[in-house]
Amino acid sequence: MRLWIDLANSPHVPFFAALREEFERRGHEVEATARDFAQTVELAESAGFGPMVIGGHGGRELAGKAGNLFGRAWALRKWAHRRGFDLAVSHNSYSQIVAARALSLKIVTLMDYEHQLANHLAFRLASRVIVPKAFPVESLRRYGAPAGKVRRYDGFKEDVYLASYQPDARQADDLLKSLGVNAQDVLVVVRPPASDALYHRFENELFNALLDHLSAHPRARIVLLARTDAQRASLAKRYQARNITMPQAALDGSLLVAIADLVVSAGGTMNREAAALGTPAATVYAGEWAAVDEQLVRENRLRRIRSREDIMALPIEKKSATPPARHAAGVRAAVAELILE
Repeated sequence: MRLWIDLANSPHVPFFAALREEFERRGHEVEATARDFAQTVELAESAGFGPMVIGGHGGRELAGKAGNLFGRAWALRKWAHRRGFDLAVSHNSYSQIVAARALSLKIVTLMDYEHQLANHLAFRLASRVIVPKAFPVESLRRYGAPAGKVRRYDGFKEDVYLASYQPDARQADDLLKSLGVNAQDVLVVVRPPASDALYHRFENELFNALLDHLSAHPRARIVLLARTDAQRASLAKRYQARNITMPQAALDGSLLVAIADLVVSAGGTMNREAAALGTPAATVYAGEWAAVDEQLVRENRLRRIRSREDIMALPIEKKSATPPARHAAGVRAAVAELILE
């Protein structure tokens, strides 16, 4: 088959890079498009996708998001017309789903967050919806995905590309040096809130309190991964501590999480990456919680920060040299099978 992958956000790149290997190993042909948002295009180029870049971000306002969604859908439809695709696949790329529906293509979407309102659009238009087993059945029904349309897989989307990941020691040393991290430092990777996202329409005061606390710690070396240039500029004005580094270019996220002593995110993906790699993780996310994250908390693989007292109790220390065993082998092949069936 000829598969069309749309990369709408940075976390989609490693996920589909791993799946692309599965698709091509089975003889399928893959082409990719990408949205010019966050580090998506830079990461996609580094991963060898060579994507056609179509469209950008619609901004924070709902009207802008809606206009951008359909404007990009029109541009994607024009690009994909007569390219002979058999299947359009994404992790809830709403514009691709609309474009593919207009072209009468088979559509597969994957999703792991049940509180995203745009699931109403994606799940209704898709031919197949693939979710982790933790995804609530009631949410699938509410968003228009009947049982016959749904497929489930064990684990989390991050397991698809991290289940067998082993960091390269030399690359790890080079990255630590480039970030100015010494052997005695506690490397803390911090991801701010997705303040422009549809599911994040509020301020997160705990995140500011967290950074204040971390920046005052004598051994902490903080790598603060801003989502956009505007967010980076805003954070730079507020936080000018010597122990905070804000990279300008996209880093190897999997390697960074693997070598970190602690990951704290106000989002979801990076925390689950840490859990997959055995790196201590804490979440300061203030929105409606995903069932997949609730599961990680129950399994003691994710720490939840809900108050300033939780921030003060957060261990800032070197992690154990021996990460916990992982049990997600085979999830990449399993998800590929569900997409291609």
